[in-house]
Amino acid sequence: MKPLVARLMAAAALLSIPAALSAHRMWMLPSATVFSGTDGWVTVDAAVSNDLFFFDHQPLRLDGMKVWQPDGSEGALQNGATGRYRSVFDVKLDKPGTWKIGTQMSAVMGSFKVDGVEKRLGGRRGPPQPNAPAPLTVADIPANATDVKVTEVSGRNEIFVTAGAPTTTVFKTTGKGLEFAPITHPDELVAGETAKFRFLVDGKPAAGLKVTVIPGGKRYRNDEGARELTTGADGVLSVDWPTAGMYWLNAALTDAKATTPRATERRMSYVTTLEVLTP
Repeated sequence: MKPLVARLMAAAALLSIPAALSAHRMWMLPSATVFSGTDGWVTVDAAVSNDLFFFDHQPLRLDGMKVWQPDGSEGALQNGATGRYRSVFDVKLDKPGTWKIGTQMSAVMGSFKVDGVEKRLGGRRGPPQPNAPAPLTVADIPANATDVKVTEVSGRNEIFVTAGAPTTTVFKTTGKGLEFAPITHPDELVAGETAKFRFLVDGKPAAGLKVTVIPGGKRYRNDEGARELTTGADGVLSVDWPTAGMYWLNAALTDAKATTPRATERRMSYVTTLEVLTP
C-alpha cells in the first residue's frame, strides 16, 4: 500500500472516534504563535499521542503538510524530518500577517462482502508492503456485493502563526465540509477573556456542533481537563480560557449528506492548537 494511503486510513480511523474517547490524538505544536517582524522562524512538532503534546505513539507524516502565506498563496516548509515518535519542520515567516500551516484530507472508507468474504475500501492501515495491490474503491464494488457500508471522511488539522499585525485572508472558507471561521483571531487569545469561533458546514452555520477543548500538559496532572462545548444556532462557539498555555481544540460531525455513490454518511473533523497568553 502506498504511504499516503496508509496515512489517510490512519487519519480516517481517528476521525471516527469521539475526541473524548480517543486514546490517540493528532496534533501540531508550534514553538510560538506570535512573532514580531518578518525575520522569524516557527518550528512545529507534529505527532499522534496519548497525552497531548508529548511524544509517545507515532509521528504525523509530512507528505500532505502545507503552508499558506498571509496572502493565501502557498509557502514553503523547510528542514522537515520524521523520527520514531514525531515529525518536525520549520517555516520562515518572511511576510507580515497570519500564516496557516496544516493538512487537509478526504477519503472514502468502508467494506462489503462477496460470497461471505469481507473486503475493505481504501486499503488497510499499517506500513506499506512491497507489491501490494492498489486499494479498492467504490467502483470496485460488484453488483452481487452484500453488507455494503461506504463512508466519506474528511478532516482539517491546522495551526495559525502571526508575524507582526494579524490578518484574516487565510481564514477564507471554501463552502465544503467542516470549516473554521473565527470571529476572535486565534493568535489574540488571552487568559480570562472569552473567544468566539464560528464553525461552518458546507458554508452554513454548524449549529449544535460538539467541540472538545483540552489544555496541554496532561502528563503532569491527574485530570485531563477536557471540556465538551456546543456551538449555538449561529454556529458560534464561546470559549473562556482559565489559564495561559497551549490548548487542543477538536470538532467532529457526522451527517447523511455524502456525495460519493453508495456512501450513506460522511464524517468530518477539525483540529487546531491554540496558544493562550497571559493578560
